[in-house]
Amino acid sequence: MRIDLHTHSTASDGTDTPAELVANAAAAGLDVVALTDHDTVGGHQQAIDALPEGLTLVTGAELSCRVDGVGMHLLAYLFDPADAELERARELVRDDRVPRAREMVRKLRALDVPITWEQVARIAGDGSVGRPHVAAALVELGVVPTVSDAFTPDWLGNGGRAYAEKHEFDPFEAVGLVKAAGGVAVFAHPGAVKRGAVVPESTIAALAEAGLDGIEVDHMDHDEPTRARLRGLARELGLLTTGSSDYHGSRKTVELGAYTTDPEIYGEITRRATGAFPVPGAGGAVRR
Repeated sequence: MRIDLHTHSTASDGTDTPAELVANAAAAGLDVVALTDHDTVGGHQQAIDALPEGLTLVTGAELSCRVDGVGMHLLAYLFDPADAELERARELVRDDRVPRAREMVRKLRALDVPITWEQVARIAGDGSVGRPHVAAALVELGVVPTVSDAFTPDWLGNGGRAYAEKHEFDPFEAVGLVKAAGGVAVFAHPGAVKRGAVVPESTIAALAEAGLDGIEVDHMDHDEPTRARLRGLARELGLLTTGSSDYHGSRKTVELGAYTTDPEIYGEITRRATGAFPVPGAGGAVRR
């Protein structure tokens, strides 16, 4: 089984529609794919409606969090999408995305970058606007060669010259909300130092005590020493370890299935979840 538990669609900042994403996941030889758009479940139904035979969809979201001034992302899997408290909290984050993006545009223009809000809005389309859309505008303008190159202190990285804060979850609250909604919580790319400051291991340990289920280890932003360190930390804390592409379509160079999750870990995630079940494609079966 090939299992990719972190992907994005046009419902947030990917370039594939949810229907295209599941078709591309099947074409890439995946057996299981998770749709984890930023702070939204808006693409889930379209993905379910288009789910091809033999592919299983894990519904989820990537929640924007901040602790002690450091940004982090929490992957929430198989929670009840109708849970009122988690939806209310996600809505607060989503509502702050447009003012934040506008502020980043303002800061970039102050740095003599000829970016406009109209350009960013066009790139975002119907998606939940975010930093990757601003980064894509910088690529269009030739300011940086790739979206990843925009996520540095020079530009949009945490604390960078054009960075702007937004309302974000407290991760301890987020873990509690996800668990209360029957979901499973995994810390996304915890060692991605090139994006900016990362939370210390002591915070990861505290999150584990609060109910965190796992950490994403195999990820394009982790080098081999970082992966080894994170695996050791996960063993010490009793956390699950996942691997994922963090696929954004053409917005990033990584391909679907570039990094995958062990089937036994996936099975444990589905056993722990009570808020929702994996959705099998036509003729498929829920894998437990």
